[in-house]
Amino acid sequence: MEEYSGKGVVCVTGGTGFVASWLIMRLLEQGYTVRTTVRSNPTDGKQGIGYLRDLPGAKERLKIFNADLDRPDSFNEAIEGCTGVFHVAHPTGFTKEEAEEMVIKRATEGTIGVLQACLNSKTVKRVVYTSGISTVLFSGNGQQVADESAWTDIDYFRSLNVIGNPSLIAKTYTERAALEFAEQHGLDLVTLIPSLVLGPFICPKIPRSVHMGLAMVLGNRNHYRFLIKSNMVHIDDVAIAHIFLLENSNAKGRYLCSSNEVSLNEMFEFLSARYPDLQIPARESISSLKDIEGYKICSLSSKKLLDCGFKFKYGLGDMFDGAIQSCKEKGLF
Repeated sequence: MEEYSGKGVVCVTGGTGFVASWLIMRLLEQGYTVRTTVRSNPTDGKQGIGYLRDLPGAKERLKIFNADLDRPDSFNEAIEGCTGVFHVAHPTGFTKEEAEEMVIKRATEGTIGVLQACLNSKTVKRVVYTSGISTVLFSGNGQQVADESAWTDIDYFRSLNVIGNPSLIAKTYTERAALEFAEQHGLDLVTLIPSLVLGPFICPKIPRSVHMGLAMVLGNRNHYRFLIKSNMVHIDDVAIAHIFLLENSNAKGRYLCSSNEVSLNEMFEFLSARYPDLQIPARESISSLKDIEGYKICSLSSKKLLDCGFKFKYGLGDMFDGAIQSCKEKGLF
């Protein structure tokens, strides 16, 4: 595969999301012409996509299409003529009553439909698929550090009874299906697996991962069990990693993207010292955190991504500074 010689036309699915919207902003800054898909009607200003239209360069180089993963063929128009596709979108709106089999079916069929549209286009040179950290964290084999060879053991993961189990399980099935489809049909597919994504955001609502990462700031003690040991990465590093993998001719297969690891105690100490105005010590104490029971998760290695020449730019302070500032600007606390 040749290096991308210019900033061509690319598509970003699920454009209103946390990662996708930030990725669109960076693509426009770098000179790409961007198409993105949203589930709402892109001509209806009341649907909350104004922040995409207001991005620098959007007027000249951003086009918004209506598409839904429950209607995979709806992506054809947006993808036709593109040289690269960032498949960031994942199905949403699952109900508690929806069977796991149906959740998996919706997720996998939606992604395969997008990949089929990439094949049909005859112009797409590479697809960068955004997977989820739940695809590697729960192998159940006691490993201390996971790399791209790790896959979550579905039966073990089911036994943990994690909130949102079916949709998280679907991510593992979907990434596997995507890689198999790409291999069978000769489609150049690379998957990026970010850990918990933190940092500033341009979407109007607080992203789920930011809400989780700010659990101690927001006083959401019921989320602490997910943060006993946290692997985290800054949103801008994630966006730039997507573009890096699109443009790097040597990229192949799966790539973990995680820059920092912090324990719940370390997070308490860090936040208390950095943000005394948030009165975190008044809410918690180190001794009270000892009673928190969480999930056993492994550390993550981003060695493969780093060995390709990628460099992380941001640390823990940048992640929390950006997230807290965005929340304040949007009046979320």
